[in-house]
This record gives sequence, structure tokens and C-alpha cells, in this order.
Amino acid sequence: MNSTLFKLGLFLSLVLLNLIPSQSAVSSVDLGSEWMKVAVVNLKPGQSPISIAINEMSKRKSPALVAFQSGTRLLGEEAAGITARYPDKVYSQLRDMIGKPYKHVKAFLDSMYLPFDVVEDSRGAVGIKIDDNVTVYSVEELVAMILSYAANLAEFHAKVTVKDAVISVPPYFGQAERRGLIQAAQLAGINVLSLINEHSGAALQYGIDKDFSNGSRYVIFYDMGSSSTYAALVYYSAYSAKEFGKAVSVNQFQVKDVRWDPELGGQKMEARLLEFFANEFNKQVGNGVDVRSSPKAMAKLKKQVKRTKEILSANTMAPISVESLYDDRDFRSSITRDKFEELCEDLWDRSLTPLKEVLNHSGLKVDEIYAVELIGGATRVPKLQAKIQEFLGRNELDKHLDADEAIVLGSALHAANLSDGIKLNRKLGMVDGSSYGFVVELDGPDLMKDENTRQLLVPRMKKVPSKMFRSIIHNKDFEVLLGYETEGFLPPGVVSPIFAQYAVSGLTDSSEKYSARNLSSPIKANLHFSLSRSGILSLDRADAVIEISEWVEVPKKNLTVENTTATSPNISVESGAKNVKDESTENLHSNGGIGNVSNSNIEEPSAVELGTEKKLKKRTFRVPLKIVEKTAGPGMPLSEESLAESSRKLEALDKKDAERRRTAELKNNLEGYIYSTKEKLETSEEFEKISSDEERKSFIEKLDEVQEWLYTDGEDATATEFQDRLDSLKAIGDPIFLRYKELTARPAATEVALKYLGELRQIVQNWETKKPWLPKSRIDEVLSDADKLKSWLDEKEAEQKKMSGFDKPAFTSEEVYLKVFNLQDEVAAVNKIPKPKPKVEKPKENETNTDEENSNNSNSTSENPANDKPTADSSDKSTDKEKANTEAEVHDEL
Repeated sequence: MNSTLFKLGLFLSLVLLNLIPSQSAVSSVDLGSEWMKVAVVNLKPGQSPISIAINEMSKRKSPALVAFQSGTRLLGEEAAGITARYPDKVYSQLRDMIGKPYKHVKAFLDSMYLPFDVVEDSRGAVGIKIDDNVTVYSVEELVAMILSYAANLAEFHAKVTVKDAVISVPPYFGQAERRGLIQAAQLAGINVLSLINEHSGAALQYGIDKDFSNGSRYVIFYDMGSSSTYAALVYYSAYSAKEFGKAVSVNQFQVKDVRWDPELGGQKMEARLLEFFANEFNKQVGNGVDVRSSPKAMAKLKKQVKRTKEILSANTMAPISVESLYDDRDFRSSITRDKFEELCEDLWDRSLTPLKEVLNHSGLKVDEIYAVELIGGATRVPKLQAKIQEFLGRNELDKHLDADEAIVLGSALHAANLSDGIKLNRKLGMVDGSSYGFVVELDGPDLMKDENTRQLLVPRMKKVPSKMFRSIIHNKDFEVLLGYETEGFLPPGVVSPIFAQYAVSGLTDSSEKYSARNLSSPIKANLHFSLSRSGILSLDRADAVIEISEWVEVPKKNLTVENTTATSPNISVESGAKNVKDESTENLHSNGGIGNVSNSNIEEPSAVELGTEKKLKKRTFRVPLKIVEKTAGPGMPLSEESLAESSRKLEALDKKDAERRRTAELKNNLEGYIYSTKEKLETSEEFEKISSDEERKSFIEKLDEVQEWLYTDGEDATATEFQDRLDSLKAIGDPIFLRYKELTARPAATEVALKYLGELRQIVQNWETKKPWLPKSRIDEVLSDADKLKSWLDEKEAEQKKMSGFDKPAFTSEEVYLKVFNLQDEVAAVNKIPKPKPKVEKPKENETNTDEENSNNSNSTSENPANDKPTADSSDKSTDKEKANTEAEVHDEL
């Protein structure tokens, strides 16, 4: 795993180019049934560009859990810590409850021995009542809490705000689950750049550092996680493109197919072990005892069963031991790997079904598959690997990806690619497809149920994102229903193929408004659909299209030719009442009529208005129609009012959690201060020099008093109370600890000051010899301040000697250092005064030149007025030579 991450980090350090100056970062969240992983892309110097965000326990994955105990909310590791003691208060499997009907979820929880207090909400979905027996949270709200926890991990890791994220989902997630997850992220304050199918995330991570220009390949990603299994067929290839005028090869992949079993995973194997050991415990105890009747006992047993399964992946035998499992009875037993495989006998062939289906529907043979990559924690089971090897006829399986982190790392790459702040130099094109096919149905007055009112809108595996358009001839308001293509191929728990319903209104009014006009064609409605990057299908816009033919008054025009002496044989001009149409005039010009006549005597014809005439013109009106979503049932999204109320609830919880963390921190600070202070007072003899016995005794009594309060009445104290108690102790202790610190710090600071004053004398001597240009006034000022510091030290030292060690110090080390630092700054300022540049005097003219020479030059100039310059004679040359010598001397001096 470490080598894989190193390679990926090294590669990304080369391909990730630039970051917006705001230090933007993006994250990805792999939200599973049991665990959650978070990855961050952040281009900060000295850091790996992509990395896994660890939690407060320094673990790379966190339990996807929410718990409520006595009004306190716990998340992740904190919630996991109380699972065995309070199984009814720790909520798991939340991802698999979102968008599901109440009855489906209730049956699922019962099969998992999860004793949650669930209720049916107004939508027919699940709500969970917490331990106060009053508050009910929707699944979206609980998932939002987990996603908020993930966002906090990302921000703590990146040290910058992280709002943009990509969230991975299993391929079998339907429309209700995807919409519900996005609403949960919205409640958590996360901007979802996209949902990404888990297999696409793994495919990205697989292909990002490979070159497919030498050959394409088919790869199957086989993922068995805790709750589900799927197999995805992905085709990798390359195409040529031009960048900066050069041909480059660009890698890409396309998801060809994906098949799944949403109820087969590691939990199914653990359930077989759980039942086996429950039966064994019941036999050991006898007397009709059934451990299944105790939720707490089953939670304890389930925790140990999970460990036993993990041990069996590396060993042929595993023990199990549970203290006080039920009615204060301990349970100890063991199981062999052979027995475990026997208990799960029917699961092994079932685990191959997604793999077989994806091959059968693709028409590919096993030997045409380049690799079958295994991901997901349950693929570590030896028997499962043996069955896959047997089916593929291969001696080794492909395990190039990290089974736990491949999806979240690939999703992080997708997030970086979608982000505006982070750019990828090397591209890996991704073409994913819709896991389900979708149909559109129309319902309303005068609409017959036929092939026109029910059409296939999105074929299965259609590219995402996509836009679709449908047009119907109709003149009354109607409803649009979106549903899955076949009733036999629905998401888990879904009983009705219809997942969205819209009321389209305004068509009836538009039809009545324009029906009296001359319609050139029947009124129709245009419907615009989109399949988002997250795989969510929606009706985005609807328009009524009305085409009308109307007679309109237009000016009647004719052409006349005036002052014409010759006409072109290509021009035919008519006069009289017959109108020459505008189109004829336009054609006349464009076909080389008047504009191309070479006779200069021909003038352009002038238009003469001869009244008006009626012309038949077509006009098209597009009227926006009103769309109101009427989706009902468990898949119904939360309303705007519900979202606002949920946001207020979650915000209140966040504030309460922040106050709880602050209270716990202050309590720890108070407790730590008491213990460390008592230890110092009781063990260090130095305190005897700076405090009296009575003072120390009084202080220790105060510490004992607060300590007793801390473990009695202080158990339920507020943050303010803890802070007040700490402040009261520090008010007594700070003067003592100040004297204790100054006992050694003050002499050390004085020694430093005296040493520097001695060094300063040498510095001033060097200035006098090496920097004579320094102003004497500034040097004198430095020496004066040094004398003042020496006098202040002598004065304070004398004052301190007269004082007792129990008194407040006459001066502190901090005061000494501050004065020394100020003096050092003054010395540095003087030392930086630059050497002044020498003045360069211009060379004087040769004083041997006589007035007579000047007169000659003047005469010469007057005699040659056309010349700009006088002719240089030998004396001029001599002067020039002297000037050059003078300039050379000045240069040498510089």
C-alpha cells in the first residue's frame, strides 16, 4: 500500500500543475456502509499533492457512525467506542437507508440485529428517534452529520477551507439515493462537484499512470465490500490530439457495463458466523436461552465475529472470546476456515454472478480480458479468491490497486479535474454510463396511452452527462413521469418504477390565447431533460411552441429607371400596377444586375411607393411553461422548508459539539494544571527559595479543593466554570511561578546583557577604523544608551539584592531582553548607514586657450554659416587629449 501511494504521489507531483493563489483544495469521500475514507488534493509545497486524511485516532478510515447518548452527539471513532454498550444509540448502515421505503429498512435492520427506534415519516421513508424519545432525524440529516465529519477531516488535513468534493456511490444507487445524498451533502455545507460511481473512481486510479497508446485493453473491476458486490467492464484506449501544434496521445476509458448484487458482501458472511456462534452459545447455556433476544449481547458477539472472519483470512483456525456475553456468562469457542467456508457454501457461486453477467452481456471471452482487478475489503477472503481464479482459469489475480483506498484516490483525481483551482497536465478521459435505463411517460387529458406517451429517454449505459429533448403535439396541461426502463431491474428496496413526477402547466392558457389565431400547425410542447454528471435525471425546461400564419400590411413598391440612355439586355423592367417583390429585388442585386452593369449612363432604379398590400407571414411563439415537481413517496426529496429546518437543527448540534469540545479541553487543562502544579510544589526544593511554607501550604489546599470539586460537582460543569476555576488557581500560582522562573532566567538575561555591552565597545572601535563616515552624533547616541542600560542593570541588581526571594522581583528577564533587543536594533541601524559616494567634479577647460584663438574660432564659424560645427585644429585635439586624461584620473580615483 505504501509503495502504491508513493508512486501515485510521485506521479501527481509531476502532473498537477498550478494552484489558484487562494490555496484551493478539493476532497473526495468514499462513503461506505460501515467505513468512510477521505482524500485531499492540495498543492502545497512540501506536501504530497494527493493524500488520505487521517482521523483523530491517526487512522486512514473512519467508522461511518452517528450516536446520541444523553443528548450528546458522537461521530466516527467516538461513536464506535460505545457500540457494544449502547447498540440502540449508535446508528450504522445509514448510506443504505437513504431513499428507501420504511418497510424495506425495517426488515433490513431486523436481519442485522440493529435495535434502532425507527419511525415512518410523512414521505414513507425512515426517521430515527434518538434516546430522548422525542427528536427524530431523517436519514439525510444523519448522513449529513457523517459528511460534515468528513469535511472537517479534510480541512484539518489540508489546513485550508475545503468545500468542493466528489462523493463516490455504488453503481446500483437509484435516483432517490443519489438525490438524497446530494441533499445530505448540501446540509453538511459541501459543494458536490459530482457523484461518481465507485468503479469509475477505481478505473481512474488504475489508468492515471499508464500508457495505452501501444494498445487498448479490457479490464474488469471486481468489488466486494461490506454490503454489496459488483463487476464493471472498462475499456482503456488512446486517441491522438493536438496541443500547441504537436500531436500527443491522450488516454481514455469507457465503462462498457456493470452488474451487481446489492445484498452480497462481507456482512453476509459475518451473518453466517453470527448465527453459528449464537446457536453454539445457546447450546452451551441451555434452559431455552436465546442470546438473540439481547441487542447488547448480539452487538458484542457481532464485534468479535468480525475479528474472527479477519483472522480466518490469514489463518486456518480462529478463536472467539466474549466476556459477559449474556447474563454474566462468558463465551469462548473457535472455528476452522473449512467450517466457515461450509457455512457460506451458497455464497461462493453467487459471488461469481456479477462477473459472469458482465462477460455474457459484453460477448467477450475470459482470455480477452487483460486484468480482473480486485478491490473491496471482502475480496481478501481466500475462498472467494480461489473461486474467481478457478472461473478465470488463472494462477494469479490482479491486485495492483489498494483494496481499501483505490476508489477514494481515484475520486480525488476526478475532483481535481473538475475543480477550477487545480489543473491536471496529463489527461485521462472518462466516459461513464447510466446504470439504469429511463423512460418518460406523459399523462393528462386527451392523452392516449401508447408508444407516443411512453418513450425510452435514456438507454442503459448512456454517457453521462447528457441532454435529451422530446416534443409532443398537445394543447392542454399535462404531467411528466420519469421511471426506470423495466420493473424487473430496479434499485434495492424500490417497488415502483416511477421515481419523479412533474406537473406542466400553462399550455392550456396558451392554447386558448392563440386558438383564435390562424394556426399553421398544431400546438406542441417541447420538453428538455438532462442527465447530470451525478447520474440524476430531471426535467429542466418546457416550452409551448405556437406557429401562426397571418396576413400583414406591407408597403407596395415598384422599380422605375430614370435618365437611362441605354439598358442592359440582362435587365427586365416592368411598369404599371404589377408589384415587383422584395425577393426579386434582392435576387436582382445578387445575380449581377444593376451592380454589374458597365454602362456608366445607367443609374440605379429608385423605389416608388404605390400604397400597401397584404402578405402571408408565419410567426412562431415560444411560451415558457411552469414546471412543478410532484414526486411523492420515500424517494421524494426534502422540501426547501424541510432543508431550512434541518440546517437549523444541524447548526445547533454543531454549536453544541463545539461547546462540548471546549468544555472537555478546559476540563483537561484544569486537571493538568492541578496535577503538574502539585507535583512541582511537592518535589522541587527550588520553590522553598521563592515562597514561604505558609504560601505553599495555602496554595496546595486550594488545589486540593478545586480537585475535589472537579470530580464531584464539576462533572457536569460548564466551560465557563472550568475557566473560572483555572483562573482563580493561576491568580495564586502565577506570581509563585514567575519568581520560580526568574530565579534562573534573570541572572542568565543579565549575563547576556553584560556580554553584549562588552561586545558593543569592540563594535564601536571597528566603526572608527573601518567606517569613518558614520556620523559621530549617532555613535555617541549608541554609547549613551549603552551607558543607560548598564546603569539600569546596576541599579536593579542592587535593588534585587535588598529584596527577599519571596517578594516580587525588582526586574525580570523579559525586561532585560527587551532593552537589549532595542539597543541591538539601534546598533544595526547605525551599522547600515552606507558610505557616501565621492563627488565627481567636471574637468575645467584648458586655460591656455587665448582670446585670440576664441576669436579665430568665432570668425571661422561666421565664415562658414552652413557648418554646424567648427573644424577642430591641433589645439582642439590637445584639449581633447587632456580631457580624456582627466576623466581617466577621475575614474581611477573612484
